[in-house]
Amino acid sequence: MIDYDRYRFLNVANDDGVATITLNRPERRNAAHEAMHRELEDVFRDVGEDDDIRAIVLTGAGKAFCAGGDAGSMDSGEFNPTGPRIPFDGVRRLVNHVLDVEQPIIAAVNGDAAGLGATLALFCDVIFVAESARIADNHVKMGLVAGDGGAVIWPLLVGMARAKQYLLTGDWITGSEAEHIGLVNFAVPVDEVLPKATAFARRMADGAPMAIRWTKYSMNKILRDQVNLALDTSMFLEAATMGTSDLQEAARAFLEKRPPKFRGR
Repeated sequence: MIDYDRYRFLNVANDDGVATITLNRPERRNAAHEAMHRELEDVFRDVGEDDDIRAIVLTGAGKAFCAGGDAGSMDSGEFNPTGPRIPFDGVRRLVNHVLDVEQPIIAAVNGDAAGLGATLALFCDVIFVAESARIADNHVKMGLVAGDGGAVIWPLLVGMARAKQYLLTGDWITGSEAEHIGLVNFAVPVDEVLPKATAFARRMADGAPMAIRWTKYSMNKILRDQVNLALDTSMFLEAATMGTSDLQEAARAFLEKRPPKFRGR
């Protein structure tokens, strides 16, 4: 019996085979600090090994899905430009644990998903998003390389041209636009996101488990190849940009509420 009560920043509830994992730091827009990141690494391993779970819904508490790494709060005026200090093996472990889960994972993106939050949502198997929610991999806006999986998953979902457009600009895209370009499966009114995602997960839970899981496993081999090809490189280069003056300029600009002036060093 797996003890899900040990999680402090995630809620895990199993309703007759459909587990709902809720990112639970609503006061920080569910941004992942170090402790929450470690819990995310562990929870996908736990639910993947849980014989009582046949499908999974991933969502966020409050108005956001996940604001990415915990880089501070607009309300408090705080800013930690590099976000949580997560070792490379932690990022790799999280991505691989998500891919290891045999049960279908359905994302219920109830609000904004940025950086790591966008990566978490986009690595799910089927994605429901609020029409009004926004999605972005905005690393470059902080002078950072998109290193936690965005460079892997965006090209697979929307093609290289559009992936470069959004990863090189860090621009936001609405849920409705994301559905239009194929980044997500369904864009629906915000109050329908979790019910529709849960209904889809129930359909998966009631389906033929071996057929569904092994079909997913076959397709995930393509994802694994891309992770092996690009993730280590993008993480290494993100770490390299953490020591730049451009990153410090992004931090100052954030606090001073002005556009940053990047100088390429």
